[in-house]
Amino acid sequence: MLSAAGGLLLTPVIHEIGLTLAIGLGLVALGRGVVEHGFMMPAAVGGLGLGVMSGALTMPHDGTEAVYTIVGVAILALGHDLNRRAVI
Repeated sequence: MLSAAGGLLLTPVIHEIGLTLAIGLGLVALGRGVVEHGFMMPAAVGGLGLGVMSGALTMPHDGTEAVYTIVGVAILALGHDLNRRAVI
């Protein structure tokens, strides 16, 4: 939602703040998963997704940032799914 707001308001700062918040929340959730069940794979996959998302912050705002952000979010979602399955 913050990404769309940034596009509508023609300012990438809103998108960058939202992406930074998503990265922080992802770190907390994946770290908590490692502590709870002790499996590192979900955190490693999620960390890769966070890294791709972080790298997207350095990209130019010509569409490549959005592509890298979406790829990073997909990898992070896979990490979250692995984390959820590790609990079961």
